[in-house]
Amino acid sequence: MQLELLELIFLSDKRKQLLLFLKDGPKSMDEIKEALDVTSTAILPQIKKLKEKSLVVQEDKNYSLSLIGKVLVEKMQPLVSIIDVFEDNFDYWVERDFQGIPPSLRKRLGELRKCKLIQPDLDRMFELDPEIVENLSKSSCIHECLAYFDPSLISICQELAKGGVKLSFLMSEPVFQYYSKDYLEDFREMLALENMKFFLYSGELRIANLTVTDKFVMVALFPKNQKHFDRENLISYEPSSLNFGNELFDELIRDSTRITQISQE
Repeated sequence: MQLELLELIFLSDKRKQLLLFLKDGPKSMDEIKEALDVTSTAILPQIKKLKEKSLVVQEDKNYSLSLIGKVLVEKMQPLVSIIDVFEDNFDYWVERDFQGIPPSLRKRLGELRKCKLIQPDLDRMFELDPEIVENLSKSSCIHECLAYFDPSLISICQELAKGGVKLSFLMSEPVFQYYSKDYLEDFREMLALENMKFFLYSGELRIANLTVTDKFVMVALFPKNQKHFDRENLISYEPSSLNFGNELFDELIRDSTRITQISQE
């Protein structure tokens, strides 16, 4: 029976999508056809199978989940979401080390939802992608985490902070040492801003870049071999991804120390 239910749910994309669609409440046939982009001929046999296994019930002209259907869909939603996230950019995830993401949040990677892979042009490898610049410029609050020195990203964050954008900057030890040594005056100028907070991560920061704003979330992970970092980023605008990104940044902050001044040397 267990295998039969699994096959019923997952071996048909139409059945899977229908169950997830009914999660929000009873739907009419017209609503189902429009949402799933199907014809009555295509979806009715799938509804019949779900009704036979008591996962879907029909009342008048509306279809809804049964009690057992609700329980199953509640559990299948996170699995389907994380499968979708991995499948959309499968090669990226396979090649990346995402152990820097805490286990509790690793289980929730599906909350990133629809991600777009941003790959830098070879002739502009060290420049920020225009889409990233545009969205940063529209943000009123930015949480930035860096484990590698990125002059272009740091520069635009400095400009935005001077313009009044609230900015929290979390750096790995190597980035902090480089920035505070070679860009000392810039660093001190940023520290003097009331809307700017700096944090130093304790230990090895294994997330290359995490940007969380009120508009989008962007994450870059190091490759597993650690030999070449291609500066590829995943960006998401989904509301659930914003919540995920903020929680991830908060987790990293817990292992960090706030920097309020740079000692004189």
